[in-house]
Amino acid sequence: MRILHVFDHSLPLHSGYTFRSLAILREQRARGWHTSHLTTAKQGRCAVTEEDVDGWLFHRTPNDGTEGLLTQMRLTAARLREIVRKEQPDVIHAHSPVLNALPSLWVGRRTGVPVVYEMRASWEDAAVDHGTTTEGSLRYRLSRALESFALRRADQITTICEGLRRDIASRGIPDSRVTVIPNAVDVGAFRFGAAPDTELRRGLGLDGATVLGFAGSFYGYEGVDLLIEAARRMLPRHPELRVLLVGGGFQEANLKAQAERLGLSGHVVFTGRVPQADVQRYYDLIDVLAYPRLSMRLTELVTPLKPLEAMAQGRMFVASDVGGHRELVSDGVTGFLFPAGDAAALETALEDVLARRDEWPRIRAQARRFVESERTWSNSVARYDDVYRRALNRPGRLAAAAG
Repeated sequence: MRILHVFDHSLPLHSGYTFRSLAILREQRARGWHTSHLTTAKQGRCAVTEEDVDGWLFHRTPNDGTEGLLTQMRLTAARLREIVRKEQPDVIHAHSPVLNALPSLWVGRRTGVPVVYEMRASWEDAAVDHGTTTEGSLRYRLSRALESFALRRADQITTICEGLRRDIASRGIPDSRVTVIPNAVDVGAFRFGAAPDTELRRGLGLDGATVLGFAGSFYGYEGVDLLIEAARRMLPRHPELRVLLVGGGFQEANLKAQAERLGLSGHVVFTGRVPQADVQRYYDLIDVLAYPRLSMRLTELVTPLKPLEAMAQGRMFVASDVGGHRELVSDGVTGFLFPAGDAAALETALEDVLARRDEWPRIRAQARRFVESERTWSNSVARYDDVYRRALNRPGRLAAAAG
């Protein structure tokens, strides 16, 4: 089977989006499928038509970085027509956002190639998160209408979790056209219960410390400021406490200012972004991870990758009780949940976990077994087989294309 993927962005950029995309491509290649890959103008300003990254060939959409959304879609459609002629795919697989789905539908209709749309998040809710609109605004309603338009016209739909599946159903899309391909992990890529790198720990000033941590992008909805506040509350009882923040992003300056304002500069360690190959070494320094996501439509609907990665490594963690976390985490079995948006509740959860060290081996083992049996990329990606075959055999598809 020949699959042409249309991505918002890809390697060498790092994000949960790119890591999911790469996992899908690896598993599809392992199944003997041929994959080709196009990124849109969202990859960034670009003058080349192709780029090889770590052995993966990505077709790019040349742009000067100043185009509006409509022009971006036109550029994507034009580039997509070229790639379809060259690659002769059986299926076009467009991944969020809807700005990728619409050009894919235009080209798919004209060429007779079926289109699968993978909705990883709703465009309107992502815009709220980025601060470019507010829920219920005119732009929000228009964005939602475009998303629903694309969903109705795709031959098949995939999504990453049950929360988004319910949102798609609320738009009048029949269940028969929607398949959940859940986020997962490559279990073999994570060391279970690995010992910390003593040299790295010493270099970061963490010797003898109890380390709380977060690894990821510093978006506002991640609630990392709550972790810093919880640490401030815990410090009188744990003078050796440190917070290790691995990553970077929009909130980094605000988080550093918060730590300084609270007198915690010596207790909060910012590593900056680290190469993906080195992230495991930093994870191994952390006693308890925290995922204090705030409650909003995006976090209530969408499941993240980070808790699954923590389970695969046998890391102890606490996570807010937003819907995306509740879908992944069994409280007290594979991790621990606390009420979202509440620094005092986060403090209590962290104290509780630290006080139950004798239970950590059992919980770590349970979490690892969960990802090994339920959340491997091999299991998830196998579901695309039926999706693609239904898209190819959808009644009326060829007639619609001919019309």
